[in-house]
Amino acid sequence: MKKFKNKLIHTFNSINTKLAIVFMLMLLATIEVIGAYFTRQMEQNNLETFQSSIQIPQIVTSQLATQLSRNSKTTDDQLNRIVSDYNNNSAINAIMVVDSKDIIRAVSNLNDKSRIGQRVNNNNVKQVTSTGHQVTKVINENGTNYMVQISPLTSGTGSGNTVGAIYVKASMESIFNDLRNTSISFLVASLIAAIIGAILSFVISRAITRPIEEMQRQALSIADGDYSNQVKIYSNDELGKLGKAFNTLSIRIERSQEESDSERRRLDGVLSHMTDGVLATDRHGNISVVNQMALNFLNLEEKDVINHPINEILGIDQSSQDLMTEQKEIVITVNKDTRDEMILHASFSLIKRITGFVSGSVCVLHDITEQQKNENSQKQFVSNVSHELRTPLTSLSAYIDTLNAGAWKDPEIAPQFLKVTQEEAQRMIRMINDLLSLSRMDRGVSRMEMEMVNLNDFVAHILNRFDMIVQNDQKNDKSKKKYTIRRELGNQALWVEIDTDKMMQVVDNIMNNAIKYSPDGGVITVRLIQNLNHVILSISDQGLGIPRKDLDKIFDRFYRVDKARSRAQGGTGLGLAIAKEIVEAHHGKIWADSSEGRGSTFYISLPYEPMSEEDDWDEV
Repeated sequence: MKKFKNKLIHTFNSINTKLAIVFMLMLLATIEVIGAYFTRQMEQNNLETFQSSIQIPQIVTSQLATQLSRNSKTTDDQLNRIVSDYNNNSAINAIMVVDSKDIIRAVSNLNDKSRIGQRVNNNNVKQVTSTGHQVTKVINENGTNYMVQISPLTSGTGSGNTVGAIYVKASMESIFNDLRNTSISFLVASLIAAIIGAILSFVISRAITRPIEEMQRQALSIADGDYSNQVKIYSNDELGKLGKAFNTLSIRIERSQEESDSERRRLDGVLSHMTDGVLATDRHGNISVVNQMALNFLNLEEKDVINHPINEILGIDQSSQDLMTEQKEIVITVNKDTRDEMILHASFSLIKRITGFVSGSVCVLHDITEQQKNENSQKQFVSNVSHELRTPLTSLSAYIDTLNAGAWKDPEIAPQFLKVTQEEAQRMIRMINDLLSLSRMDRGVSRMEMEMVNLNDFVAHILNRFDMIVQNDQKNDKSKKKYTIRRELGNQALWVEIDTDKMMQVVDNIMNNAIKYSPDGGVITVRLIQNLNHVILSISDQGLGIPRKDLDKIFDRFYRVDKARSRAQGGTGLGLAIAKEIVEAHHGKIWADSSEGRGSTFYISLPYEPMSEEDDWDEV
């Protein structure tokens, strides 16, 4: 029921139905006006015609007037004869002649013969005999309409010679029957014309509204983004031209939309793939557009940024309007004192329309964290190199000055001074070589001579060399501290692709550190473990250990946990930095685990792919 009601409401609200109803009402109104006018005119003409048909001829009224003027004994007979001779009109029901004294002198109806000689009691007849003016009126007797025409009878000329009157009554049923039949015919014709007009109205209104409905559907399709349909052109009139114009408009809108979508996609692609963060604001300084890189920089979600003031999001004390007005470049730090701390360079520019009206601003965020770190590292590196070289150079200068002053002649002091001078020179040479190695690796010019090596045999070979050093030290100098190297390598062949010289340098460096910092009688444990797609080499000592706060810094250049002890043992502070560069060049990872007083363990993880038995190493 509700569906039918909605359908009915939609039908009556349709312009097609409204136009059809308007056309039909106009047609009905026209038919009714014409019908009313036609019926009125026909009725009036019929009445005039009927009135003329019952009019007594002049010759008859003259004869009647002559007889009344004579007023002889034979007058009544003559009057009745004249009336009887004329009473041949089928429409006339009765004729009555009265004299000037309102006495009935003759009648046409034989049933009314008894009324002759009696005074008429009809006021209309008395009015005519007294005034001499004709009276015509329509009366209704027993449901039948009659026309009564009372005409004066005059002798000679002038109304003052009225000698009587003639009373004529005629039935009008034929006239009214004709009018009724005509009205019914006209009504039937009107109904037929109305039905035909309604059909034509719907057809015409449909022809008019069909293009409009198609344009409406096309407009809704365009609003939904569908430009594939076209309005069908039915004619070359105004509606046809409108349809053509609408199709042209649809094509232009589609092209404009495609261009707009293309530009938006291009802009979205640019913003999404930019390495810089972009924030766009409205003229009030509230953020309206933000790209993913800016969200990553700020460590925020889009919902936490959009429609928020830019100065609050960036953590700037200045107001948004001041930032837009000054357009200066600033450096900000986000996520300060956290692991995600980042230094950003922010530059602002205005968005202006052609009229010069400022509609917003754009802020570009550039990550300068690494740049700042590199600058700080460079400054620290220069400072460390200067400091590290200054100490041995100062020692060399002091010892050489002493020797020049005559100490070279002293057989006891001179050899000691020369030995110290040689050690300091060797130390500087080692430092320069380490710096050159790091420089070559930083510039990517250090070549890697990769080869497949059984890591078990490789590590065992290095440890054998250290075992020989331990034995020689114990034979030659009983006072040196003693230490033991324990192996946990396993028997499985672990084939990895490495640069043997550089990887040997890494293991030597870590082993030397373990030996330096191990206590007398300490044990250095070397383990080799295969874990999924990696092989892990660990070297553990029982030394003083490394504080937790220094673990992340021990691979930095020139960083020492105990600077005095390291320098005294001849360290350059670059060994672990070089080891890290070499391991990372092998796509591996190096790290340390330690706690003060419990020793340290260094781990080296290298990529490893298990070899199948079918691999033939001898084929070229």
